Amino acid sequence: MAYADSTTIDEIDVEIWAKGDRTRHKPSVKHYKVRIDDERFVIDDPLVTGRQLLELAAKFPPEEFLLLQRLANGMLKEIRLDEQVDLRAPGLERFHTFRTDRAFFFMLDGRRFEWGAPFITGQKLKELAGVDPTTFDVWQELHDAEDRLVGDEDEADLTTAGVERFFTGKKTTTEGSGPTFLPLADRKYLESKKYVFEEVTQGSERGVIFRDMRMPQDRFDADKADVLVMLPPGYPDLAPDMFYLLPWVRLVGVNRYPTRADVSHIFLGQDWQRWSRHNYEWRPGIDGIWTMLKRVECALEVAA
Repeated sequence: MAYADSTTIDEIDVEIWAKGDRTRHKPSVKHYKVRIDDERFVIDDPLVTGRQLLELAAKFPPEEFLLLQRLANGMLKEIRLDEQVDLRAPGLERFHTFRTDRAFFFMLDGRRFEWGAPFITGQKLKELAGVDPTTFDVWQELHDAEDRLVGDEDEADLTTAGVERFFTGKKTTTEGSGPTFLPLADRKYLESKKYVFEEVTQGSERGVIFRDMRMPQDRFDADKADVLVMLPPGYPDLAPDMFYLLPWVRLVGVNRYPTRADVSHIFLGQDWQRWSRHNYEWRPGIDGIWTMLKRVECALEVAA
């Protein structure tokens, strides 16, 4: 449904208008249609309180309900009973109600959301993230176990201690090798730096392969190599440790493997060169894949 420029419009669907260019003009409107949960209601006054919206949707008594406004950017904002909402403002989307006396907070793709129910489905998380539900999956980050895939009909518990963290990713990588699981911050960093990488799994193990990384000049008998970084359960709160090269490389001039880089590691049916370089200074919430790549670069530069 499109709205053309005019002096007066009889009725406007606020949710549909929000998805267009609402800054282009502000027409005079007689009636505003708003969506509350899965129903649409007509309001004459563009200024409406949270209490009025709840009463319009027959949510009685209003004091027992939580009202959330979904903004155009996908974020949710709590509307108090006495708070006034201007339906003429740009970017207004829709409203959600919950019979509850508290809100639950969680992080989704690096953004903080509040929700009025103790559980949330994978389908709803995708909707809030603004991703295509047919081509994206959503995972819950777990500190002491492998991240959990949240199916469309699965319910994630928001009542546990701390703030739950979720992230979305395409169901396959660009190479079509499997699901994506890197945190959003890692992915944005790698893409901004033009890394060619592939997220891979073997059973419960997960890793990232960086393709054709350049080796330090004149140090090894290969100019490029694939670098494998294994990610432990609980990453990024827990640190990656060793890394692996393919093909194996030797030091130029002495024709031997670098110190603590002479052990084989079989992964995805290939024989990788294990570089035993341990990480004891990982900072949860600060370090990420960029930290591990710098450790790899440093280890290669000083190898002897």
